[in-house]
Amino acid sequence: MPGPNPTPVEPDLHLPKSVDVVVIGGGIIGTSTALELSDRGASVLLCEKGRIAGEQSSRNWGWVRLGMRDPREIPLMLESLNIWQGLDQRIGRNTGYTRAGILFGASGARSGGNLERWLRHVDGLQTGAKIVSGPELEALLPNNHLAFDCALYMPQDGRAEPQWATPAIAEAARDRGTVLMTNCAVRSVDVEGNRITGVFTERGRVACDQVVLAGGAWSRLFTGNAGIELPQLKVMNTVLRTSSVDGPGVAVWSDDFAVRKRADGGFTIASGHENTVDIVPDSFRLARQFLPAFAQEWRSLRFRLSNRWSIEAGQERAWLPTDVTPFEKCRVLDPEPSSRTLRRAWASARKGFPALDQAEIVQSWAGMIDVTPDAVPVISEVDDMPGMFLATGFSGHGFGIGPGAGRLMADLVSGTTPSVDPAAFRLSRFSDGSKVRPDPGY
Repeated sequence: MPGPNPTPVEPDLHLPKSVDVVVIGGGIIGTSTALELSDRGASVLLCEKGRIAGEQSSRNWGWVRLGMRDPREIPLMLESLNIWQGLDQRIGRNTGYTRAGILFGASGARSGGNLERWLRHVDGLQTGAKIVSGPELEALLPNNHLAFDCALYMPQDGRAEPQWATPAIAEAARDRGTVLMTNCAVRSVDVEGNRITGVFTERGRVACDQVVLAGGAWSRLFTGNAGIELPQLKVMNTVLRTSSVDGPGVAVWSDDFAVRKRADGGFTIASGHENTVDIVPDSFRLARQFLPAFAQEWRSLRFRLSNRWSIEAGQERAWLPTDVTPFEKCRVLDPEPSSRTLRRAWASARKGFPALDQAEIVQSWAGMIDVTPDAVPVISEVDDMPGMFLATGFSGHGFGIGPGAGRLMADLVSGTTPSVDPAAFRLSRFSDGSKVRPDPGY
């Protein structure tokens, strides 16, 4: 079965010769950045090598969540929640956003203790977050067969439709002046005296003073050719969607599965913990930096040797602006979903919610998630290359936080006071001696 089909976005016809900012990547981070910059009066060109939302921005779960985030992301996610709540009205389009709540289930004292520990991070923030159990939990999830002792309930959390949201944001950015070019890869940046002066695309050069790389799983390959060290790997997540059926209105996470209602009446379902990690040459190049993350998350990672090894081993890692690049040879990264993961998640979901027995699997897909050693994104200028900015490595958290990340990136590019403190997202944390690892506190 093919991957999801995001709302088509027709490209603009003419590549401008000069703009203020070039945004590389047509996912939710890149389009949100373009929207924010265009709203501030900047001239923006957004270049996408394939189609808008062709990769992880249309393949994620569709969750807009504060719950169980790394504490370093909480201020930015609060900013993003505020944006989501008024986004449809602001852009004049439907993203499918609704604030329906999310439940994070716990079985056993240790699991419940993790929820209690995380809850302390939002004390005093008026999120409505609380631990529920017994009749209160049953009222939120009627007719369930889940073995939850308790759950963290996040009433301010919600969901949106990944196949609608990013295209809607892209079109809104164009309304404000952004030029959208699809099937137009940026091959490299043009640098003079370590400062950005433009980009080379497959259709020609564009002069600019600033570049934002929001390339998702492709970012490390691009930065490597530009001489920028970015420790980033890829993790594959598998997702299915069902036909329309009765089921929970609140999204639910458990170790075995995660489920959320879709606007079409069906459900999006995935494993609550299992991700596939293809062993590739970068696995060894970055092994030391990722070791703490692998040690902490090994139970949820399934390592495998697949054809990704030969694909990535054969990819060019350096090229000239006149060369055909890997970005042109693979317009959309469309990995094969894991049948094993699908079977387990589907069986667990039907066991937990017997009403799902009446549904059919309509579609399944997989997506490549861009991950960093501490599972926190990079939203940062490159210190030794003025005018070059990175917004990548969202580690599976990018969809919900995307509008907030776009606003913060626009703050950094335009030199205005940041909406939140960007220190936790600086690129230099990987080289300045900081202790880099995922937060172990939940």
